[in-house]
Amino acid sequence: MIDFACKEFRLNDVIKCALKLTRADMKVIGLFFDAPDKWVNTEDIANDTGLDLSTVQRSVKKLHEKEVLTKSQTNLDRGGYTYIYKLKEKNEIKEIIMQIVHKWVNKVDKELEAW
Repeated sequence: MIDFACKEFRLNDVIKCALKLTRADMKVIGLFFDAPDKWVNTEDIANDTGLDLSTVQRSVKKLHEKEVLTKSQTNLDRGGYTYIYKLKEKNEIKEIIMQIVHKWVNKVDKELEAW
């Protein structure tokens, strides 16, 4: 828990807020947190989380764009391809979140200076 301004925050709440994630996004990222070295496709994520496939596809797209997930293309035997995803290193994710937190701190500092 992080105690700030008379309120406590769970780490997951900080991650959710900093990355602007939905509850579905948090369900998806939670699956990756449980198995950080595992590559998975969207169908498996949908089955494991109980989320609709289109919801999972939006979530992995968002998490990839926010540089939380790595994406790799797997070619299929009968032609075509599918994407698989894996969580980036936790230190990389920590850096992304800390940059966001530092921007917030700087904004609060400027507001207090103007006050």
